[in-house]
Amino acid sequence: MSSSKRIRRRGIGGDQILKGLVAAAAILIVVLLVALAVELINGASLSLTTFGLPFLYSTTWDPYHDVFGALPFIYGTLVTSALALLIGLPVSLGVAIFLSEKAKGYRLAGYVLGTLVELLAAVPSVIFGLWGLFVLSPNLKTYVEAPLHKYLGFLPIFSANPIGLDYFIAGIILAIMIIPTVSAVSRDVLNAVPNSQREAMYSLGATQWEVIRKSVLPYARSGIFGATILGLGRAVGETMAVTFVIGNSTAISSSLFAQGYTLSALIVNQVGESTSPLNASAIVEIALILFGLALVINVFARLFVVRLTRGARFRA
Repeated sequence: MSSSKRIRRRGIGGDQILKGLVAAAAILIVVLLVALAVELINGASLSLTTFGLPFLYSTTWDPYHDVFGALPFIYGTLVTSALALLIGLPVSLGVAIFLSEKAKGYRLAGYVLGTLVELLAAVPSVIFGLWGLFVLSPNLKTYVEAPLHKYLGFLPIFSANPIGLDYFIAGIILAIMIIPTVSAVSRDVLNAVPNSQREAMYSLGATQWEVIRKSVLPYARSGIFGATILGLGRAVGETMAVTFVIGNSTAISSSLFAQGYTLSALIVNQVGESTSPLNASAIVEIALILFGLALVINVFARLFVVRLTRGARFRA
């Protein structure tokens, strides 16, 4: 047998081994996901059969009388996550644009800033929570929340008397926490935009801002959307930092200055303090809702990215 045939056979064997390994890794992820869902459903079976669908929109959480509902926690999770995106996304995008477009002429400053942004992502969430509780909360209560309540208290979102532990503080903390993730991924996406896109705009006499707004950002929008979803996923699932500053109240209020609760905060606070099997099952169902919410967000994001990509190809 010639040496070329032996090399070809060894190459085919290596390809088959690699194919089997990566297929096994992919199947393992699916198995883990299904096993996690099955375990959560089994743990929540008592609550599911007892309360059914009304569990999702019931507002009562009373462990002493075994009456449970998830709406306050779903509401708190959605409000704080939306507020985090509303505040954190523009800042993250600004940082990413500066690092990818403006800091190229200042390599040292860009490198230092980029490193600091990435290091911010490595700070444990409990540190953010402590900082938010002892530093951010008192200052925002005095210099931001109190004036807003005084002059704009007639608006429902500023109507509650601020005490420094509320949706607003939790949203600010979450915004700070998602900035490193969203800005780092967005920076990489913007850096991947071909220079031909920029050069074509410059050749037409466009300014740098016009190049960024009309060429770079549209080209990278699917990647930026993916980065946004990563940030949203962290905001939805964040536990410790939010638990410190949200107030942990089961009441539902339209005011950002009111105390609230989130799905993850309830789990970490009450998982070891269940008073009955039904209470423990209800807590597991809260975890199941959080799991499903994260899954829905990621599926929606995937479908939206595919739609954006197809639209870009069609226009091209």
